[in-house]
Amino acid sequence: MITISIKEKYKNKVIPGMEAKFKYGNVMSVPRIKKVVINTGFGKIVTNKTKDEQKKFAQYVSDNIRAICGQQPVMTLARKSISTFKLREGNIIGVKVTLRGKKMYDFMEKLVNITLPRSRDFQGIKLTAIDDRGNFNLGIKEHIIFPEISPEKSPIILGMEITITTNAKSKEEGLELFKLLDFPFKKS
Repeated sequence: MITISIKEKYKNKVIPGMEAKFKYGNVMSVPRIKKVVINTGFGKIVTNKTKDEQKKFAQYVSDNIRAICGQQPVMTLARKSISTFKLREGNIIGVKVTLRGKKMYDFMEKLVNITLPRSRDFQGIKLTAIDDRGNFNLGIKEHIIFPEISPEKSPIILGMEITITTNAKSKEEGLELFKLLDFPFKKS
């Protein structure tokens, strides 16, 4: 079975389908995907650890996210101290990656065709994953569903959030864009 890449689906299926449904006057006004942001926070896990343990854990998370995305993540730091959460300004509390271009399309293909069907009890993506601006937000509870991560070698399971940003103007446009790209949404 030959699968068509998401970039080819966009050119051959999305543009004609969106133009027919929404009556755009120009091909350039058809919504398109701008970037994919993957992030994970681990502030709770490292609060009671020493600086060295925090750095080792941050490196572990960074290596896992790099394996999943194929790009070096950026460490996110706490902006201010909050004593209730034992959080100090400047502590590393997460990592994030912004993908564009070829890496973005490769990651989306892996997400839709391999990772989501591989996740436990997957029945489809809820329609509420699309926000009012047409962007797609998905939370993943276990990072071990990605094929690059070996469950046996992962002592700690991380959650992560994936945001696919589009330039759609409404939820309806964003939903139609992702449906035409064959994202596996739940049947109503």
